[in-house]
Amino acid sequence: MENKKPKKYVLRFRAVNKDIFDAIKEGKKKIETRAATKRYRNIKEEDVVILTCGAQRFEKIVRSAHIYKTIRALLRSHKPKEINPRVSTESELIDIYYSFPDYREKIKKFGLIALELK
Repeated sequence: MENKKPKKYVLRFRAVNKDIFDAIKEGKKKIETRAATKRYRNIKEEDVVILTCGAQRFEKIVRSAHIYKTIRALLRSHKPKEINPRVSTESELIDIYYSFPDYREKIKKFGLIALELK
């Protein structure tokens, strides 16, 4: 059987989102989501994500990856706190998604990919 080498993907964090980057690094945040654009939609189980914020970087292995058509569909599988430790409600999470540049349109067009990290 062919042994497929895991692919590597870079996930960049803006300085303003360093708290989220740190929460992943510390293992407090296990689910990272992105709009499921061409750049991210092919990430699979066992692939490696390289998370960067400024000069800081670290790697995590993807335990699972699922694409959801809507935020509501995502929230049927994951609690808001799993996605962002600072929020506890669906509406707070939606507000955060929509605060990112062009995210309302990207989610509508591509959906969201949820990466469960080891």
